[in-house]
Amino acid sequence: MTTHRTEGPPSTPGTGTPVRSTPLTERALAPDLARGMMLLLIALAHVPWFIYDAPSGLAMLHPAEGNLADRIAQVVSLVVVDARTHTMFGFLFAYGIGQMYARQKAHGNRDKDVRGILRTRHLWMLALGAVHALLLWQGDIIGTYGLIGLLMVPLFLHRTDRALKVWIAVLLTLGALFTALSVLATLVAPTGAPAVDAAAVQRASIAETGYLLSAAVRLPTWVFGLGSGLLSLALPTVFLIGLLAARHRFLEEPERHLPLLRRVAVLGIAAGWVPGLVLGLQHVGVLDPVYGPAVAAVHFYTGIFTGVGYAALFGLLAHRLTARGGGRSLPVRGLVSLGRRSLSGYLAQSVVFAPFLAAWGLGLGVHLSSWSAVLVAAGTWLLTVVVAYLLDRAGKRGPAEVLLRTLTYRRAGRPVRTTGAREEPPSSGS
Repeated sequence: MTTHRTEGPPSTPGTGTPVRSTPLTERALAPDLARGMMLLLIALAHVPWFIYDAPSGLAMLHPAEGNLADRIAQVVSLVVVDARTHTMFGFLFAYGIGQMYARQKAHGNRDKDVRGILRTRHLWMLALGAVHALLLWQGDIIGTYGLIGLLMVPLFLHRTDRALKVWIAVLLTLGALFTALSVLATLVAPTGAPAVDAAAVQRASIAETGYLLSAAVRLPTWVFGLGSGLLSLALPTVFLIGLLAARHRFLEEPERHLPLLRRVAVLGIAAGWVPGLVLGLQHVGVLDPVYGPAVAAVHFYTGIFTGVGYAALFGLLAHRLTARGGGRSLPVRGLVSLGRRSLSGYLAQSVVFAPFLAAWGLGLGVHLSSWSAVLVAAGTWLLTVVVAYLLDRAGKRGPAEVLLRTLTYRRAGRPVRTTGAREEPPSSGS
């Protein structure tokens, strides 16, 4: 396996001390800005799951019926949100690993030690994901990324750029082939053939009125999701793209890559929004839904390009804000504050959604429609923005970030190096 020398920020080499966090003044704007906004998309993607009493339509978890406002919300979600958030998160997760690796190596830590830190971190992410799934949310993604990190980092962290590009091309080709086979299978399937009610499976724990029984349903559902997250190839693909992008500091130094970032943003987003629009119009009955499952397969595959396109878009936005001095505006500071605490923000959504909306809690999800669910998601996200901003003003880290980093570094064998009281640890993805 050929090693690749990864760039990192200036530092004092040879200290051999694990670096626990990055000073605020050294953090790039784009990754944190993207993570903060990504959490809104995640909230919008997850909240339809809690409309557990409504019959589902063509597009899995979205209700089959609704008024005009509901239909608009469903179409917008299918175009902009669904099948995009997990790939954007996966890209940022891998990008954060690249940042973390570069920072540790720049401070003189041995490669073996850095890989050990990453392995420990990903094991704890897997454990944290299991606890999250057992207690609140079967759709947990933290454990999925922990598993991907455990498998992908040893295989690909030290590959050359050329090797990464080859593997990205291979995975994209395999994904396209699987998508084509899925499309073909849906086209040749006999009319009226029974289909698995995926929405009922996903909502089983949410619709269960007993908490203990819901937990017994949640955990196996989450375990199944771990495997499907890998087998779909979407997350492994964006993981490799994120590693490659981190090596060349695409988000830290967007001014060096503006033409490429523009192309990735425009083409990537367009690639996903077009089939998303077709699927959305089929879902609401504007277009004939007969080929809906085929379009859904294409919609999922193109989420790879859209997730990366979103990340590129935030790189361009960060460049524009920095050039114009807009990085200090209150909305941007709020988003960045949440991005620095993305793990805590993500878990906070479950703390709100599950007890209040699920049948085993207050059961308020039964009263939601698509448009009102959007309001719940946006309101919850806005609340996390405010709390994160207040924590940032107080110089406090996110509680989940503190827990994960304490567990990760407690066996590092040496005192953890810090760089000031106002530093903020990277999010779950870095």
